[in-house]
Amino acid sequence: MENSKKSFRENISERLLEFAARIIKVEGQLCKTYAGKHIYGQLFRAGTSSGANYEESVAAESKADFIHKTQLVLKEMRESNYWLRLIKKSKLLNEDHADLKFFLQESYEFIKIFSSSLVTAKRNRK
Repeated sequence: MENSKKSFRENISERLLEFAARIIKVEGQLCKTYAGKHIYGQLFRAGTSSGANYEESVAAESKADFIHKTQLVLKEMRESNYWLRLIKKSKLLNEDHADLKFFLQESYEFIKIFSSSLVTAKRNRK
């Protein structure tokens, strides 16, 4: 059981790292207009901090600390998802753009994962 938890954590950690790395790589495609620069800056902050906050949650000092840090991960991922949907809606990237599809898919999956994790953690905190 412990090995599967570690494997799951490592998988999530690696996926969040890939998410952040790919955000960094699309800078040139998004920063061509004032709006694109602003939106990219917001996405950059939210999307890259999710992984860092996740790493902190893995090393949480208590259940309350884990819940707090996981809430931060979820908050930042929801914000990332908002900026990604705005990028799609405003056509800053074509909706068929491979990175945009990846970002949207991953952000929706991360939101589900961290929402579920919070429900479980809150239920088991006693």
